[in-house]
Amino acid sequence: MAGGTPVRIGTAGWTDPTLIRSRRFYPKGVSTAEARLRYYASQFPLVEVDSTYYAPPRQEQAGLWVDRTPPDFTFNVKAFSLLTGHPTLSKALPPDLLELLDAEHRDKPRLYASHLPPEAVEETWRRFHEALLPLDSAGKLGAVLLQYPEWFTPRHASREELRKVPGRLPGYQVCVELRNRAWLVDRDRDHTLGLLRELGFALVCVDMPQGFRSSMPPLAVATSPDLAVVRFHGRDPEAWTHKGPTAGPRFRYLYREEELREWVPRIGKLATEARQVHAVMNNCWEDHAVVNGRQLMDLLGDANLEVVTPEA
Repeated sequence: MAGGTPVRIGTAGWTDPTLIRSRRFYPKGVSTAEARLRYYASQFPLVEVDSTYYAPPRQEQAGLWVDRTPPDFTFNVKAFSLLTGHPTLSKALPPDLLELLDAEHRDKPRLYASHLPPEAVEETWRRFHEALLPLDSAGKLGAVLLQYPEWFTPRHASREELRKVPGRLPGYQVCVELRNRAWLVDRDRDHTLGLLRELGFALVCVDMPQGFRSSMPPLAVATSPDLAVVRFHGRDPEAWTHKGPTAGPRFRYLYREEELREWVPRIGKLATEARQVHAVMNNCWEDHAVVNGRQLMDLLGDANLEVVTPEA
C-alpha cells in the first residue's frame, strides 16, 4: 500500500503520572527514569518528548536519552512554550535571562516572549537548538514540534514568525501543529500549505474534537517530502474544554478500533507522499495511548504498511 515507507508509532511521553499509577504498562520493578525509558523503547520505536514544552532541555539530558535507547530509536521534541507564543512559568527560564526582564515583568509568575528583549528570545532559541545536538548527532532526532496556540492566527506577523524558524533551528526537521482552524479553511488553506511546503515543514495532521475554534480538520496532507506527522488527541468535546492546573484530562479518551481504522488509508496516503510517517498518540491518560498505539501498529501492519517495530 505504501511502497516501503517506514511508519513509526509512539506516544507523547513515557513518564505521564497517570500511566505510571495505572500499573498497566511498566512491569514491576521498572521504577526509575532510566528503566522506564529503556522499557518504553523496547515497546515503541518513537516517542514525543513533552517535558521540553514546560522547561528547556539540557544537553546532558539529551545525551542520557541517547544512551538509554536503541540505535534506531527516534525522539520528536516539543518546543519550549516561550518559543511558540504560550505563557511560560517564569521559574522555567534561566536566571541570566530573567535578569534581562524589565522591572515591570520581574514579579509575574508567567511570561510571554514579548516580555523579554529580542536578544533574550533569540538566545532561548539558540540554547534550545544546542541542547538537542546529542540527539541530532546520534541520528535520533526526528523532528522539533512547534505547537502554536489558538491565538496564533493566519496573519502576516504569524507567517513571518514561521519564516524565522529555519534560521533558529538550522539543520533540524520541523513539524508544525496549528490550533486555529482559520489556517486551513477557505483561501487560507492553500496559502498555509504552500508556506509550509516552501519552508520544508511538516504539517501536523490531527485527530481531535471538532466544533471549536481550535479544531483542525482531519486532513492527511504531507507538506514535507521527508516527514509526515499525525497526532491523536482524542474525540471527547467535553474533555477538550477542561480547565485546570494540568492538561492531562483534556486527552482522556480511549479510541475504539473502528476510529483508529479510519486513519489507516490516510496514513497510507501520507506514506506515498513522504519518506517516513510518525503517528503519535497524545491521549495520554492512564494506558490509553499505549493501548491505542499498539492497536494502530497492528491495523497498519494488517494493511501491509511498513510499520517500524522496536529493536530487540
